[in-house]
Amino acid sequence: MNIGDLDFEQLMQPLKELGKCCLCPHNCGVNRFSDKLGFCKSRADFNISSVCIHRGEEPPISGSKGICNVFFTNCNMQCVYCQNYQISENRSERSMESRSLNMVLTEIIEILEQGINILGFVSPGHFIPQMKVIITALHELDYHPTIVYNSNGFDKVGELKKMEGIVDVFLPDMKYAHESLGQKFSGVKNYPQISQAAIREMYRQKGSILHLNEEGYAWRGLIIRHLVLPGQGQNSKDVLRWIAEELSPNISISLMSQYYPTARVCNEFDLGRTLKAKEYNDVVDCFYELGLHKGWVQSMESQDNYRPDFDNEVHPFE
Repeated sequence: MNIGDLDFEQLMQPLKELGKCCLCPHNCGVNRFSDKLGFCKSRADFNISSVCIHRGEEPPISGSKGICNVFFTNCNMQCVYCQNYQISENRSERSMESRSLNMVLTEIIEILEQGINILGFVSPGHFIPQMKVIITALHELDYHPTIVYNSNGFDKVGELKKMEGIVDVFLPDMKYAHESLGQKFSGVKNYPQISQAAIREMYRQKGSILHLNEEGYAWRGLIIRHLVLPGQGQNSKDVLRWIAEELSPNISISLMSQYYPTARVCNEFDLGRTLKAKEYNDVVDCFYELGLHKGWVQSMESQDNYRPDFDNEVHPFE
């Protein structure tokens, strides 16, 4: 079957729920087919900034060839320090960028045909119906890549339950253990409770074992990401403690040092500097003290290496 042979009307059925959108914890209830939009300012289109090969993810996600990542625009959080701010800021010029389903599928298939069989959806929580449409279309075209759900952790348990059997690898952030930080830095309430419930559900579906294929790619499992922020070492330690004590010390964790102050960071947030090596190493020490033993740490040079530029739509990480 070719893309032109797909029944697009039938494929688009999941988008109907966007008529009263309650996909994420904001529960806006807006009609995304209208001009009245909710927190994320997203319409019912395929608002995608970039479909590209990304080699900068964790080793089991990038593998030796890279992952095909689909970067949605806008976000259901507005972190003042977001490294993808060019596309995640809900009122940016790029927030309404749209691609046709035909175009999205063509771009994805071109990458899959290069021998990459892992497909990531980045910040998909407010675009779950569109994600499902893409996956269903690929299956009908006989493409069955490993599906990675790469989120900020601000997800609804009910929506995650609906994705059981669709998502192969969950790759959530766990940003905060402290409620005040979610409000101060990201403009959301109840982040710790919401992310903990979401990650519990991901853990229920996938367990603590990260399954790898013969090429080193993950094909099933859960990886929790945590970005260490300047001056917030205790928050990081409390995040790790929750994972170790409430879930399992066997979970794979990506402990990131790549923070750098973007153009959006104001001095009032105390985030106008890079992370100090001692701050990061203290958190790494805590990781091992808690009995956590699976995952990845970063070198301090990552602060300079991970600076995406989404004005370059084809190669934003080069």
